[in-house]
Amino acid sequence: MSRLDETFEALGPDDKAMGLFLTDGFPNPDATVPLLHAIDRGGADFIELGMPFSDPLAEGRPIQRASAQALSHDVTLVDTLHTVEAFREDSDTPLLLMGYVNPVFKYGVDGFCRDAAKAGVDGLILPDLPPQESDALCDAAAAHGLDLVFLIAPNTSDDRIRVVDQRATGFVYAVSVTGLTGSDLAETPSVEEYLMHAEDLVDRNPLLVGFGIKTHDDAMELSRHTDGFIVGSALINHVAALWESPEQSVPDRLAEVEAFARHLKSGAPAPAPQPRPAQG
Repeated sequence: MSRLDETFEALGPDDKAMGLFLTDGFPNPDATVPLLHAIDRGGADFIELGMPFSDPLAEGRPIQRASAQALSHDVTLVDTLHTVEAFREDSDTPLLLMGYVNPVFKYGVDGFCRDAAKAGVDGLILPDLPPQESDALCDAAAAHGLDLVFLIAPNTSDDRIRVVDQRATGFVYAVSVTGLTGSDLAETPSVEEYLMHAEDLVDRNPLLVGFGIKTHDDAMELSRHTDGFIVGSALINHVAALWESPEQSVPDRLAEVEAFARHLKSGAPAPAPQPRPAQG
């Protein structure tokens, strides 16, 4: 049983798994590992670490900007594996890499899966990998003990949802909107009907929902018909705002990120904004 399987197995009947996404190298390479530990302390059941890429086609502006910022620091795929190694020194929380197939193919599929597993990665999420073209990655991931997550969306056919459920390991990622990360949930009024339908079709894997979740209330509303939820853009925006606030110390910023994660998970009060010091 994988670390991810054990995490889902340990959840109580009314618990919802929370996955949080952070781009490697954002807001700068030195901040990523401390941030990962902050969201870990805040209650993340698993973490998605974004592999910076120049054309993140599923992402909205916050994660696009985070990826561009990481690339401006020359963060590479090898650097991301080193980030995982550093995180693994102090945590057993499941960690998945999320990104796009081009860098993985360039690295070499089997070599990438081997090195990712050696670094401590638990699984992969590659939004632009079609299930029907995933044989090589499925085989390499399985050979090295990695879960491989696939995505569905409101416009995914029933037959394709069943194929995704057969191919996926770890969980099935239900995109809440036919759009990009950070999209407005109000733009998809039938999201509950879609998730209820997906819940009926996905029977081999846990079903998690993501895209557009900004608050604990959003998370609880959307995850009524899923086993958990994933938050990315809201966390990225929160981190960006904190690191643009020069009057705050790094420990204070990390404490606020931890509190934000705890709010998403349990509804605990989010930290109040810190007043700016008087000028003059």
